Amino acid sequence: MLSTQAGPIGIFDSGYGGLTILHGIRQLLPEYDYLYLGDNARAPYGARSFDVVYEFTRQAVVRLFEEGCQLVILGCNTASAKALRTIQQNDLPRLDPQRRVLGIIRPTAEIIGNLTKTRHVGVLATEGTIKSESYKLEIQKLYPDIQVSGVACPFWVPLVEYNEADSPGADYFVKKRIDQLMALDADIDAVILGCTHYPILMPKISKYVPSGVRIIAQGDYVADSLKTYFQRHPEKEALCSKGGRVRYMTTENADKFRESAQLFLHEHVEVETISLG
Repeated sequence: MLSTQAGPIGIFDSGYGGLTILHGIRQLLPEYDYLYLGDNARAPYGARSFDVVYEFTRQAVVRLFEEGCQLVILGCNTASAKALRTIQQNDLPRLDPQRRVLGIIRPTAEIIGNLTKTRHVGVLATEGTIKSESYKLEIQKLYPDIQVSGVACPFWVPLVEYNEADSPGADYFVKKRIDQLMALDADIDAVILGCTHYPILMPKISKYVPSGVRIIAQGDYVADSLKTYFQRHPEKEALCSKGGRVRYMTTENADKFRESAQLFLHEHVEVETISLG
């Protein structure tokens, strides 16, 4: 039987990118406890099938529930695109109808209408997120007049995870995908970074995105959305413990996680290695 006691806010990602989501949330809501789980041993999820991403994500959600989390945020665009709806509709009623699993695509879709004047929006993301068309579907549910174009950026995550984000070689891959996106629609005036790794590439992205085009990273918007969610659902907020503590778990080598986490958080973290599945 899962506990009904207050517990940390769980944040899950296939790798390290979700740390940018954690950082944004902690900046706005530092008083809560957090538990971050990275399935680094099986990352990246971007090119995996819907069924595999769903199963891996379900395993992670179950583990975070077992660790006491009453609320879990899928800080991973691929998991949000391929697994969130099935977990919400099929698994939560069986696991615990009182707990909540939230994604990070909807919060970005909700604010995009205020950030584009031309009503033409671009998305740069992993292959899985682009193929799912999740951003286009969510945005056009809310804003049917907005045109959405997307380009997959298969080499961007490895550039970040292998600490090559500042290298001259990164310029080629970043410029190539941005040029490809703008060639699809020259009227784009807002570009969503639909992968949580991509803010680490921001200096390069800013360099090649045309002047006047807004770049939208998700961390701040997800944090604002969570704060609003708590205001709307005080009963859920009461189930999130407050001690300002953060725990980290990874399915891979703890030393490698610590080293990579420095890139995203600029601080030393303690991490425990676990297994899923």
